[in-house]
Amino acid sequence: MANEKMLVQMREKQGFIAALDQSGGSTPGALKLYGIPESEYSGDAEMFKLMHQMRVRIMTAPSFTGAKVIAAILFEATMNGDAQGKPVPAFLWEDRGIVPFLKVDKGLEDDADGVRMMKPIPGLDQLLERAVGLGIFGTKMRSVINDASQSGIAAIAKQQFEIGAQISGHGLVPILEPEVSIKSPNKAGAEDILRAELLKGLDALPEDSPVMIKLTIPDVADFYRPLIEHPRVVRVVALSGGYTRTDACQRLAKNHGMIASFSRALINDLRKQMTDAEFDDALKKSVDEIYDASVHKV
Repeated sequence: MANEKMLVQMREKQGFIAALDQSGGSTPGALKLYGIPESEYSGDAEMFKLMHQMRVRIMTAPSFTGAKVIAAILFEATMNGDAQGKPVPAFLWEDRGIVPFLKVDKGLEDDADGVRMMKPIPGLDQLLERAVGLGIFGTKMRSVINDASQSGIAAIAKQQFEIGAQISGHGLVPILEPEVSIKSPNKAGAEDILRAELLKGLDALPEDSPVMIKLTIPDVADFYRPLIEHPRVVRVVALSGGYTRTDACQRLAKNHGMIASFSRALINDLRKQMTDAEFDDALKKSVDEIYDASVHKV
């Protein structure tokens, strides 16, 4: 079963989740924004090494602690790396009081029936065994909904719950992430179908299989309240989904019980060229704004 102390923190502690899980496709853009153009590295190994250095700089900054950041989602290479001489998951939990999660999906299939399903995840059981051994608490996996397709969204929810059951079997808590694109021509309609499909899946879960859910901030405030209040749900968290941090925080603050799990909106103002003090000042501003939207509702 999941670490009980971590589970209590994820259920009850005020704060938000830092998504530090950019993968191969999004890494070049994240590094470029950080101030490292593609001309400064060659090949995936160098790219991921630079990305790990950036993530370690974030994780070891004074403002990145469990006081406001209650959990962090890691890319596999980050989970396997070190921070200040410790495996990253152990450093986060023991030194920072931050619960470690692992991104497990391998990207998306092409759009079909208004959705992008997850690609197969070969070797998932072995990856989950390694994650358990390193002290990981839970996982995250993302699929994308582009339109209000009943059959497409039902397939997305089915896939998320099926792989979630496999993850739960290893004693980990899965974060299901069926993201509704903010560019969807019928975002509200897609959210309506998704909420119904998620409630069906949650009602069918065994009592000893808690899950978390990561969703695009809905068009209607408190629309996901039935999910937040469901007995199988540890927490419902919000992705920034392409909104600016200010816009995402304003939208999030209207949704009671929903906390942030932001990626780009968290790190967009950070630059490699900053001094450590400048870097931490920029990170602190971002952490404070996201924490405020997660905790203080309107």
